[in-house]
Amino acid sequence: MLRLLAGALALATALGSTALGNAVLAGTALAQPITAPDLTPVWTLTTGFASPESAFYDAASNAVFVSSINGQILEKDGNGYISRLSPDGKVVAEKWATGVDAPKGLRSARGVLYAADIDTVVGFDIKSGKEVSRTKIDGAVFLNDLATAPEGTIYVSDSTALKIFEVRNGTASVFVEGGDQVEQPNGLLVDGGRLILGSVGPAPVPGAPRGGGAGRGSVAGHLFAFDRKTKQRTLLTAEPVGGIDGIELDGRGGLIVTDVIGQRLLHVSKAGKVTALAKFTAGGADFGYLPAQKRAVVPFLSSNSVAAYDLAASLK
Repeated sequence: MLRLLAGALALATALGSTALGNAVLAGTALAQPITAPDLTPVWTLTTGFASPESAFYDAASNAVFVSSINGQILEKDGNGYISRLSPDGKVVAEKWATGVDAPKGLRSARGVLYAADIDTVVGFDIKSGKEVSRTKIDGAVFLNDLATAPEGTIYVSDSTALKIFEVRNGTASVFVEGGDQVEQPNGLLVDGGRLILGSVGPAPVPGAPRGGGAGRGSVAGHLFAFDRKTKQRTLLTAEPVGGIDGIELDGRGGLIVTDVIGQRLLHVSKAGKVTALAKFTAGGADFGYLPAQKRAVVPFLSSNSVAAYDLAASLK
C-alpha cells in the first residue's frame, strides 16, 4: 500500500516522519522553503469528519461541501460520505450524501455536485443530496481532484495512472497523459478555455532512490495550464510551489493553492510570483474558497478537522 502511495499523491498529511509521508516523499523532492505566517482560523470543526480530503464552496446554494474518505484511500468499502456546511462553519448535514467509497475532489456544474471516487465519478443533486449519475472510468486507478466546466464537462486527475480524464455526457476519455505531460497530477481547475493542473511533483521514476532520484534537485510540484481545445501546455510559474493539492482563482488573475507537503497555503500571482499566505501544523488538502469573503475552507485529513481562514488582509 505504501508503495502505491509513493507513486500516487500525497493525499495528506502528517507528512514528515510518518510512514505515509515517507512513502509520498519517495516520489517527490521538496521545494525550497518559503516563509509562511501563522494565521488564526475564523472557525474550526473537529467532529463529524473522517479523513476529510476535499472542501468545495458552491455559490449557487451558498453551501460548503466536504468529502470524507472514512477508511483506506483506495478501498471500496462504501463508507465514504459528503457533508454539507454553512459558510459560517455550522454542520447542516453530516452525511448529506452517502453510497461512495473514498471520495476526494469535489466540484459542481448545473446543480450537480460531482465527486472523484477511486475509479468512478459520482454526481449528486445539490437540492436533494440524491445520487443522479455514476461514470466508471476504464483505466482509472486513483482518481484524485476534479474540475468542472460551465457546460458540464468534467476533468479528473489520476495520480497513479498519470492521466487526466475528461467526462462528457457520461462518457470518459483521456484528455492528456504521461509523466512528461502531467508529472504526478493532483489539483485541477477550469478557468475559461484552460485547464489548470497542479502536480505533487515529478512523475515517479521506477527504481529511483528515495528523495526524487538523480537529477531532480529540489524540484517540487508545478502549475501548468492546458488549452482545453488544443491541449497545448503552458508553465504558469518557474518558482517552486511545493506539493500542490487544491487550486482556486484569486479574482485578480492569480491563484491560491495548498502545498500539502509543505503544510502551507500559497498565492501565485498572475506574473508567477509565489508568496505564502499561511502555514499549518498539518498538510491542508483540497480547499474550498469563498471569493466574496476571501475565505479559504481547508480540510485536514490527518486530524479529521476543517478550518476556515480569512485571507482578506493577505490578498489586498
